[in-house]
Amino acid sequence: MSEAESTHCRVISLACPFLKRRVECAGSAFLRYYNVKCHGEDTLLLTSKSKDKNEEIVFEDDVGYLRSLDPKEWKKQDHYAVLGMKKLRIEATDDDIKRAYRQKVLKHHPDKRKALGEEVRSDDDYFTCITKAYEILGSPKTRRSYDSVDPEFDDSIPTSSEIKKEGFFNIFSKYFEMNARWSEKKHVPLLGDENSSREFVEKFYSFWYEFDSWREFSYLDEEEKEKGSDREERRWIEKQNKVARAKLKKEEMTRIRSLVDLAYANDPRIQRFKQEDKDKKIAAKRARQDAVQAKKAEEERLIKEAQIAKQKAEAAERARMEAARAERELQKKNLRKERKSLRDLCKSKNYFAKNEDETVSNMAAVEKICELLKATEIQALIKDIESSGRDAFIKAITESEEKLEAERRALFENKRAEEQKAKKNAALKVPIEWSPEMMQLLIKAVNLFPAGTNARWDVVANFLNQHGTFTDERRFNAKEVLNKAKDLQSSDFSKSILKKAANEEAFDQFEKDKKKVVNSVDDNSISKNDTPKLVNGISKPKMNGDVKESKEEKPWTKTEQELLEQAIKTFPVSTSERWDKIAECIPNRSKKDCMKRYKELVELVKAKKQAANISK
Repeated sequence: MSEAESTHCRVISLACPFLKRRVECAGSAFLRYYNVKCHGEDTLLLTSKSKDKNEEIVFEDDVGYLRSLDPKEWKKQDHYAVLGMKKLRIEATDDDIKRAYRQKVLKHHPDKRKALGEEVRSDDDYFTCITKAYEILGSPKTRRSYDSVDPEFDDSIPTSSEIKKEGFFNIFSKYFEMNARWSEKKHVPLLGDENSSREFVEKFYSFWYEFDSWREFSYLDEEEKEKGSDREERRWIEKQNKVARAKLKKEEMTRIRSLVDLAYANDPRIQRFKQEDKDKKIAAKRARQDAVQAKKAEEERLIKEAQIAKQKAEAAERARMEAARAERELQKKNLRKERKSLRDLCKSKNYFAKNEDETVSNMAAVEKICELLKATEIQALIKDIESSGRDAFIKAITESEEKLEAERRALFENKRAEEQKAKKNAALKVPIEWSPEMMQLLIKAVNLFPAGTNARWDVVANFLNQHGTFTDERRFNAKEVLNKAKDLQSSDFSKSILKKAANEEAFDQFEKDKKKVVNSVDDNSISKNDTPKLVNGISKPKMNGDVKESKEEKPWTKTEQELLEQAIKTFPVSTSERWDKIAECIPNRSKKDCMKRYKELVELVKAKKQAANISK
């Protein structure tokens, strides 16, 4: 059975008025029985019959209709009616169309009719309409194009009077089933009934509001693209056809949307769902109000219960404290009793002493034992003394001494640990002394992390703590580093420690250079008449022309470079005699040397910028 037959069978099995119970369909036999019962005729309602089951389809042959056709107006003809499938239409299979065409050819071919003596006009014969109908319906593409504009299809939507007369579910079920034929998706949800669930209804309307239709209107093109004389004309025709198709497609989707909107507005289930939602909101609002009132009442109840519980707790606490006090009093009483028993027992045994000195020491030991042990322990000790005598007594004295000694030792250790901890904390609070190395690191860190760095002084402090050398656990923090940096910046630059370090470095370099020059002088090249010449207070021999003073420029050390940068920052451009003051801050460097070094740095920066721009 085809899918169309199955659909009709399901509809009939549900809606047939003479069936007392729900039955399952039995194919074409059931349909024939239904038609005879309802319509009094033995014809098939379904259009498509499976050839494999040897079921026959009778194709109509209306000769009067065929003779009335105009071959020139083939586009306006009903192709299904031409092939005798007026009732089958879209439900006809490809095999049905082929068989219908063969039957028409066998009966209406011009040669057949001429043989029967019929007059046939070759230029205006209706057989051309049969051939054109098969060309349209025999191709899936052109058949879909024709089915999209099937003249037998009802494009209307139900009116309000029809909805009231036939009922919502009867009228809209029919319309939705008719329009389901255009769906690209195979499984189209049904409208359902009054008892359908909310999920089912929402799924139905969601499908139809997002309906994807395969219906297209190329069959209605006013001009055929192939009739264009050249490429430009064919393009123009195609463009006009696309505009017309898009307009018809938009009208079709508007029609479907109007149908769905009308159904949604009149659906009693939607109205019921909306009323249920409204009732739920009202109930939720009432529930919130009731909850607020209940919460308020509950809070008042809890406050009262808390007050009662507090009173009970206070009473219980007083009772507990009274019981604890009574228990302590009882324990004290028992302790005094046991101590008295121990003293009396030891006194009766003369404190297990062998002489008077031992008696005094044992009496003191008994008092210590009484102070250290609890009532139960004293009671156990009394039993041991009664059973073991002197040995148990001596053992108790020894254990008490050891216990006292352990307590004294623990107290001493705790006190010493606290003193050490206090000393350590005091040592850590002492600020770290700034050595020249640490100040050099500070200057380096300040240059590495300029102003604008996030948490700059924390970063500088971490840099010093990572690269500096420390003798204890003390480390720099951001506040100490900032204060030191301010001190260096606000101090007199000419008296700066950096200048002192630079002077020392310059002097060491001068000594090294002097030794190199002296060692390089050949004693044989010195003339007797040469007299020593003082250079900075140091006698220097007068050399011949073979040894000349080096006129090579001395390279700038790191310290001199830092001094130059700091001096440039200290003395801005507006300062009078700026380069003279800068040169005074750098030992062994003249004004000319400083200006030359500054120009070199400027040229270096420009060269780096040009290289960066070229790389970009």
